[in-house]
Amino acid sequence: MASTNVTIADIAAAAGVSVPTVSRVLNGRKGVSAARRQTIERLLEERGYERRGRPAQGSGLVDFVISSLESQWASALLRGAQAEAARHGADMVVTTTDGRPIGTPDWVEHLARRGSDGIVLVVSELLPAGREELERLRVPVVLVDPVGGGAQPFPTVAATDWAGGRDAADHLLSLGHRRIGFITGPIQQICHRDRLDGYQAALRRDGVPVDPELVRHGDSLVGGGRRLGAELLSLPDPPTAIISGSDEQAYGVYLAARDRGLRIPEDLSVVGNDDVELCQWISPQLTTVRQPLAAMAREATRMVIELSRGGIRPNPRVELATSLVLRASTAARDQSLTAGDR
Repeated sequence: MASTNVTIADIAAAAGVSVPTVSRVLNGRKGVSAARRQTIERLLEERGYERRGRPAQGSGLVDFVISSLESQWASALLRGAQAEAARHGADMVVTTTDGRPIGTPDWVEHLARRGSDGIVLVVSELLPAGREELERLRVPVVLVDPVGGGAQPFPTVAATDWAGGRDAADHLLSLGHRRIGFITGPIQQICHRDRLDGYQAALRRDGVPVDPELVRHGDSLVGGGRRLGAELLSLPDPPTAIISGSDEQAYGVYLAARDRGLRIPEDLSVVGNDDVELCQWISPQLTTVRQPLAAMAREATRMVIELSRGGIRPNPRVELATSLVLRASTAARDQSLTAGDR
């Protein structure tokens, strides 16, 4: 009877070979002597190693599922995933969900029929039934940024979002700002909650009260940034700086400020998040928290491909570091107008 407890590492240790050597045998690849291959096959049989019910060579396909391709954020992820798939000699199939939750029985069945070697998910919500079906199919799945809340059954690649939110707030605090607004992206996503928590922690550590009136929950889009930026700037005591959960939304804040005749950064400092190409196109160029988007997608794709080829299960969560990129959209508070001057 097959055992789910036997791993490739166990077989490799028993055979006195490396894990990649066992993986080559499992996937029917060359480069292993006949005698060694026979030993590994015998151990796989004796130890009851359970192979996935897939052709030995696999399909050579990786599914990349993302909510939309209409943002520069998505383009950076896609470039990273495609580069890594090509490096491994795999093809990639891209599916967009238009922001809808995924994981219906029809959707999972469609993936199963295609026979992809693994799935990279970059979506806002994965239905519980979909998680269960994907686990049952035993197709390798890796998430880019956590999907939904709570523990996830699949490995995850994320950025250090809490640190990013903290660093953005620390930068503005160091410039003398105390009324700092924050416009999140979709707050149901863990990454946006983490950034908000980091911002609030920085304020508290600096002795600045956390004012709920200065927080808005956005959609990461330009229109949302313009609307919510206008709300913050219309407050009786408006912020002198605003942090946005995305660069595109930060550009919406630019528009809201200009609608009111405010200059950036003289009258309002703005910090974005992601570091997409837009940051260097707009004027003034945007200070932002750089997410290693392409690297995150590359790592997730690498993990999926290696898992599909019998590799060792990776750490359940991999975090890649964010960094603050200083440009021209932030300035010291003494260069800003006071609320009474506006």
